Amino acid sequence: MGDASKVLSMREAVSRFVRDGDTVVIEGFTHLICFAAGHEIIRQGRRNLTLARLTPDLIYDQLIAAGCARKLVFSWAGNPGVGSLHAFRRAVEGKEASALEIEEYSHFGMVARFSAGAARLPFWPLRNYSGTDLPRANPRIKAVLCPYTGETLAAVPALNPDVAIVHAQRADAAGNAQMWGLVGVQKEAAFASARVIVVVEELVDESVIRSDPNRTVIPGMIVSAVVVEPWGAHPSYAQGYYDRDNDFYVAWEAISRDTAKVGRYLDEFVYGVPDRAAYLAKQPQLAARLKAKERRSSGVNYGF
Repeated sequence: MGDASKVLSMREAVSRFVRDGDTVVIEGFTHLICFAAGHEIIRQGRRNLTLARLTPDLIYDQLIAAGCARKLVFSWAGNPGVGSLHAFRRAVEGKEASALEIEEYSHFGMVARFSAGAARLPFWPLRNYSGTDLPRANPRIKAVLCPYTGETLAAVPALNPDVAIVHAQRADAAGNAQMWGLVGVQKEAAFASARVIVVVEELVDESVIRSDPNRTVIPGMIVSAVVVEPWGAHPSYAQGYYDRDNDFYVAWEAISRDTAKVGRYLDEFVYGVPDRAAYLAKQPQLAARLKAKERRSSGVNYGF
């Protein structure tokens, strides 16, 4: 801790650290998904991206619809609890201007790829894929013999993205980021990546981070930029700050089925606003509808 400030605006962070042709991961397992970063990538017109993620949902549907993606590396894609991602489906089926290449794994296959990348190992073995046809669909899934037992195991290659974008509840200016609630593979994705943008609901003093060190999931030493973006995960949620906007997930089903409606959504809420503050100003009811109630955790004694 104690490093120079890494705080940038979202526009500056994306401009500096997300480049055409990059492999980009915006992680978060239903929780802390950084829609604000995805919208800024769309606004800045990034192209030929390989998007990686365990469970690509609405933000990746929007990135695909906006023409940012060349390829998707994933384990499950859909609108959770609702249905399909229709911009994604159109692209895979070749019904969009440019077809989308896909590379599919199981959930744990993607966890294993990030874990290998974070550990700087070439691959990760796992007991998976037995009885499935995924290895036939994806030739990057291999079989290896265990040197200790002779058992045949599956293996997946390391995934080392160019940039990981992680949303967290809070961080200090040096990028030491803390999160709580449902945590997915944000840590593994960050450690596997060459560049890391941490987006937070709240910037706090280093003393706050030091007071509760076990919540620090991503250390500042691997962070390239810190972006302070309240409500940046909406319509996803940030535990303790705001709830998931289930109404929007349901509404996206009808929007995503219709290319004209997707275009109108992007025009109004992405291209039509300069930043997240303007996005929120167009939806003044959000805070009243979704703001989290107080439900405090009792503190712990870190003393000797």
